[in-house]
Amino acid sequence: MEKFKLKKLIVFAVVMAMMTVMVAGCSTTGDTSSSEGPISFVDDEGNQIDLDQPCTRVISLYSAHTENLFYLGAGDKIIGNYKTGIYPAAASEIETFDYNSDPEKVIAAEPDCVIIRPFISEKAPDFVEAIKSAGIPVVSLYPESKDDFESYITRLAMIVGAEDQAEEQLALLDSEISDIEDTVSAIPEDEKQTLFFESTEENVRTVTADSMAGQAIESAGGINIAADAEAITEGSSIAVFGEEAVLEQANNIDVYVSQSGSMNGGGDVESIEARAGFDTIKAVKDGRVYTIDEKLISSPTFRQYKGVRELARFLYPDVMDDYSAYENDEMATREDMAYVVVKAAHLPIWTTSSSSYYSKTTEGHIYGMFEDVDWQADDFDYIETATMSGAMNGYVEDEKEYFKPEDKVTREDLAIAVAALGDFTDSATTTSISDLDTCDNPETTQLVVDHGIMDLQDGAFNPTATVTNQEVVDTINAALATTE
Repeated sequence: MEKFKLKKLIVFAVVMAMMTVMVAGCSTTGDTSSSEGPISFVDDEGNQIDLDQPCTRVISLYSAHTENLFYLGAGDKIIGNYKTGIYPAAASEIETFDYNSDPEKVIAAEPDCVIIRPFISEKAPDFVEAIKSAGIPVVSLYPESKDDFESYITRLAMIVGAEDQAEEQLALLDSEISDIEDTVSAIPEDEKQTLFFESTEENVRTVTADSMAGQAIESAGGINIAADAEAITEGSSIAVFGEEAVLEQANNIDVYVSQSGSMNGGGDVESIEARAGFDTIKAVKDGRVYTIDEKLISSPTFRQYKGVRELARFLYPDVMDDYSAYENDEMATREDMAYVVVKAAHLPIWTTSSSSYYSKTTEGHIYGMFEDVDWQADDFDYIETATMSGAMNGYVEDEKEYFKPEDKVTREDLAIAVAALGDFTDSATTTSISDLDTCDNPETTQLVVDHGIMDLQDGAFNPTATVTNQEVVDTINAALATTE
């Protein structure tokens, strides 16, 4: 995955060079990573916001604000969070506040700013007014469309003095989406796939073309079946469509995608396929019904490129999940294998949208908790998805979790992936394995050998022997063939 790292390094270098020129032109001295003077702007409710200096004690009452502040390097300035703010994993450790509860808890925390969105002012006006009356600045921000995202991020960054970081992250986001657009633009027009996007199961609603999800469909190279759908109310991103209209387009829908999360609790793959008449939809017949976390597709965060990428993977799996670069004789690393596992098996990236995820007792790996995998790294999604799918394991040392991405893949690592990805029936024969007692997972080893997916070496399995990328590719494909 070095090509992805190289791309980001190039973008970063360009952004830093631009920033250096800007700094020189303005004759600014000292640390330019944050603003130092007064801050002034108008928020999305038309309120004039004036702050003497960047805030260091912020309460964020919207998960997107929390996530974006972490991307801006200001996670340490958040002293309060809303319960749904659980990405990155570190956000789940911040004390939570609720706009449906007593505002005195917020006031007692002595924040120097509370960041909300207009929805909160509409739903809990007394809560918001009480905080303002206590002399605490309240800033309301929310981008209605992708076109508003840059302005939103710029003002969010001003609050915490992270304008330079905002420039960098916006450039990286643009680069990520542009790369996807460039890839899918090479697909011939007569091979372009149509897509219906379900925003809510209720009345089978969709999204407007100018919404974040609507623009993601376009960036992913999809033909939006509901591109002309009209908003349910002025300014809303949710659009009218309906079951009847879907069924009228049954033969034309190549891919059906439903967002999952609080906005659409009932639109999972099984329930969609079970709806009356939906068995006539081309996407249902072809097994191309998918769900996508609403945090990736409809939430205004820097993760929106991941939503675009997932849609593109649903639409054009052969193009977007190409892993031919790993068909070589180099020794495979665990990072390499995670990438191949996700791409070869077409696994949707794993995310958690449950606000209670980190408060529950969880066996095995806890999402986002690897000490040696940065949540902003290129390989984060592949490592987490391969692990959460059961195809790979982590390591626990001193009560901390490690993935060890640079370690070489062993034959036993590969056997675990094979067992998780394949569909094996009981074997009629049991193969004798001379060193089975040296395997940490003897049952898994026996399974893959009995089914001929992995061969013995002079009668031994040799669990700690390392393998090449080509061996990883060939063996995983052999396992996947058992599911066809």
